Amino acid sequence: MADENQGAAAPESGAAPSMNLVGQYVRDLSFENPGAPGSIMAGGGNPAFNVSISVGVKKQADDLYAVELNLKAKANREETLLFNVELVYGGVFRLKNIPEAQLSGLLMVECPRLIFPFARQVLANVTQQGGFPPLMMEPVDFMAIYRQNLAALAAKQQAEGGAAAAPATDLPN
Repeated sequence: MADENQGAAAPESGAAPSMNLVGQYVRDLSFENPGAPGSIMAGGGNPAFNVSISVGVKKQADDLYAVELNLKAKANREETLLFNVELVYGGVFRLKNIPEAQLSGLLMVECPRLIFPFARQVLANVTQQGGFPPLMMEPVDFMAIYRQNLAALAAKQQAEGGAAAAPATDLPN
């Protein structure tokens, strides 16, 4: 009888929460090297870098979500633009049986964390092919970005006089 109770208490495999990466893609990639070839031959001081990242989520079907990283990087030496690169890199995730309260955190933190190394490699390859040392972005704290987005959303809602919570996929980029 003990075996029967243990078997009945186990959750069905179909009801267990799961997250699968269905595929990855480059949606948009732009690399500008306006001073080439002179920019790669000119010496000078170390360039100044400006790097930004944002996360966007779009529901594709009942259990499919596209999570996209929007990465932008510029390098300047004094007033001269050395390069400008923009990348939108995405992953399609299948999320099943995830509680609603955990969905936004999973989509905005864990999913980007899984695809970031691949996006980082694309940026490194593109800048290297442009004649520069590979741009190796530091690891990103997606939880900090998520918290900033939540705080910005709460401030916006408070300013508008509403206190309703936004759906998980409507977080600002």
